[in-house]
Amino acid sequence: MDKEANDVPNEFHIQQRSRQLAAAEVICRVTKLIMSRRVRSRNYIDRPIGYRSIESQNVREEILMQLRTNGNVNKVIRMGPNTFTHLCELLQTNGGLRPTQRATIEEQVAKFLHILSLLATNGTVSFFYRRSAETISRHFHRVLKAVILLEEQFLRQPTGETVPPEILNSERFYPYFKDCVDAIDGTHVRVKVSNTEAARYRGRKEHPTQNVLAACSFDLKFTYVLPGWEGTASDSRIIKNALNREDKLIIPNGKFYLDDGGFMLKSGLLTPYRGVAYHLKEYSNRGPRDYRELFNLRHASLRNAIERAFGVLKKRFPIIGDNQPTYDVNTQSKIVLACCILHNFLMEIDPNLEYIDEVDAGLAHQSPIEDENIASTSTQEEDSSQGEFLRNQIDMQMWNDYVV
Repeated sequence: MDKEANDVPNEFHIQQRSRQLAAAEVICRVTKLIMSRRVRSRNYIDRPIGYRSIESQNVREEILMQLRTNGNVNKVIRMGPNTFTHLCELLQTNGGLRPTQRATIEEQVAKFLHILSLLATNGTVSFFYRRSAETISRHFHRVLKAVILLEEQFLRQPTGETVPPEILNSERFYPYFKDCVDAIDGTHVRVKVSNTEAARYRGRKEHPTQNVLAACSFDLKFTYVLPGWEGTASDSRIIKNALNREDKLIIPNGKFYLDDGGFMLKSGLLTPYRGVAYHLKEYSNRGPRDYRELFNLRHASLRNAIERAFGVLKKRFPIIGDNQPTYDVNTQSKIVLACCILHNFLMEIDPNLEYIDEVDAGLAHQSPIEDENIASTSTQEEDSSQGEFLRNQIDMQMWNDYVV
């Protein structure tokens, strides 16, 4: 009887031990499965023992506090604390951006600006903000969509109702260019495409690019942006598309844009004389010798606004510079548009004159480059003669006043 009584506890302990071992085995198997999946994931970041969500939250809160208060934050997100707060409010009110269950609007916008401004990868931003790379990517595209929804607010085409003050207040430009509304040009932005598509995108650059058409006012704000064209596409071909598409470039009645020799000459697009000195540096040691050179000099001085705008844009947001992109061409096109919208937003309230000064200094020392993208006579439209008549009117009036 005593033996049987002793056997019962022994069996109980044996069964309990067996259950414990079985549970431990299950835990080990689950842990092994989780760790193996993490190691195989490209987005996995090895975190030290003791890493906890509360610690991650503290890190994020510290970063956001610096963004709200540190005056040097401009180097990271290209704007000051007050401007950053204003942008977040704007994206929430007009862009439809909302906080997620675990991420505030400020955090999402900060990560987005971090990527645009510092060429940071999802993995790098993941390390700083203690989020997975997949979460970083998701938040990036949420903010990208919200910024693009601000297009109508910040990319406004000219109506031609008033003369731009940069023209009105200059004896060099007024009254000759009183009907000019904007400057227009194209710029190349590097893209990531497959080897089979690379040839279509490899134009004047060694690497694949997209040719972005843009117009800007003379205070360096973009008024029209058309990204996405292959690097091999000519400016003349792109401008024709821009003038006829649904979201087209608008030329107000009786007004014109200044453009370079890559575009056709017509009543609404005024190009310089070909075969005549044009670039500003060519006139640095001498003045114009005839009416055509005078016209080209002042045309170049005024149209220089679009080159300055592109320069400031790329200096402010290196993600659209000459660096190897990490996004596909469609996303990169959206990024170009978003950067132009943010550029206009910043030019209104936080322009950072250092960028403008650096770009101006660079353009002043830039050597003249022969335009490789000249529009052929056969591609000019019927009203090219009206463009020639307008140009002749301007240059003769300008020359007569100049020699007097």
